[in-house]
Amino acid sequence: MKYTLRAKLSLSYMLVVLISVFLTSVLTNLLLEKHFKEYVIKNQERKSKEIVSLISQQYKPGGRWNTDVIENIGMNALEQGMIIKVVDSSGKAIWDAMVYNRGLCHRMLEHMACNMTSRYPNWKGGYVEDKYPVTYNLSEVGRVEIGYYGPYYFNDNDLAFINTLNRLFIGVGMISLLSSLFIAAFMSKRLSTPISRVIEAAHKISKGYYQDRITEKSGIKEISQLTQTINDLAEVLEKQEMLRKRLTADVAHELRTPLATLQSHMEAMIDGVWEPDIDRIKSCHEEIVRISRLVGDLEKLAKYESESLILNKTRFDVSQLIRHIIRNFEIDFINKGLDIEFNGQEEIVFADKDKISQVIINLLSNALKYTPEGGRVEVKVESSGDVVNIIVKDTGEGISPEDLPYIFERFYRADKSRNRLTGGAGIGLTIAKAIVEAHKGTIRVNSRINEGTEFIVSLPKQVG
Repeated sequence: MKYTLRAKLSLSYMLVVLISVFLTSVLTNLLLEKHFKEYVIKNQERKSKEIVSLISQQYKPGGRWNTDVIENIGMNALEQGMIIKVVDSSGKAIWDAMVYNRGLCHRMLEHMACNMTSRYPNWKGGYVEDKYPVTYNLSEVGRVEIGYYGPYYFNDNDLAFINTLNRLFIGVGMISLLSSLFIAAFMSKRLSTPISRVIEAAHKISKGYYQDRITEKSGIKEISQLTQTINDLAEVLEKQEMLRKRLTADVAHELRTPLATLQSHMEAMIDGVWEPDIDRIKSCHEEIVRISRLVGDLEKLAKYESESLILNKTRFDVSQLIRHIIRNFEIDFINKGLDIEFNGQEEIVFADKDKISQVIINLLSNALKYTPEGGRVEVKVESSGDVVNIIVKDTGEGISPEDLPYIFERFYRADKSRNRLTGGAGIGLTIAKAIVEAHKGTIRVNSRINEGTEFIVSLPKQVG
């Protein structure tokens, strides 16, 4: 049989509460009864000493005793469950409760035995008698014998107190049980509701519905982290789904234009509208080259993102490599009216030189495309501990905040018009990121609209 989470939580909480209440009640009852027994024994000793003290005061010089007062003391003691006998130094009885009222004494002892056996069915008590000397001027003038039901006994008041205490424990247990039912239901609902909501959201995610978000709050840290993780997962998957759809549309767009051009040119030449001269064949060839370049970029990206990518690492000066690449770009920057500057000292890294060159070329190509005439591009190499930072900063048009998180995605371009004068297929930065991450490095970007963009590539110096 399967139970819901709420039922399991409720049962678990109730079980914990019941066990706690039961153990607390039992231990408290045992502890209180133990202390109460000690109190009864000490109280018996105290009353016995008080009686002896009172009787000692009734002795008069010359061997005289105030029997009237002793009788009052003995009757009062009898009411408290104690049987008094007073004898003088010769053993002669001055006053004896058994002689005074034997029947009352026996009934009292029987009543005490009944009290004790009602509380303790296996009680092994009996009549106990303690003897105390009576002294006068440091001489023993008599003896007080105090008998009672021992080793200790509960009178009616004591027994009523213990029974009341037990009923109180039972009442507390019942109240605790009802409270635990209410609290268990409340706590289990509080715990299970967000978890059930997480299950519902995860189920929707598994069905491809990523728009749902968990808005219920929880005061439990772990549950809050769980709901936040599910929300983050849904958000990431939603963005990935959006990018996937955009990727499909972008690939179709990239292929549609050259294929449409090829189709129209071929149909025109087949129908005899155009003569298949060199210029028109060259135009078709250019469209085929564009398609081949796109397919080549996709193959290159697939290779760079593959877990089996082979890096041919060597030790080289990354600053020298960048200077060489900048010289190759120098004519392009001059023709566009851009200034380019490099700052950096010798920094040796252990990396794949050709693939790092591809990263630098892609970043410089972007800076060249998106920096307007009269702008400036700065390349820096800086060392920070075990990491070398390569910084490419331009004064171009910048990237909007909404586009910034996606610029490393395949075919993503901030230019929604996909103007080929301002950009290619949108794979260069994706390839750059794949190469950097294959070297256990990172690439990040900072940008402001109309102020420029800064790419920072961080490469470890010594990674085998």
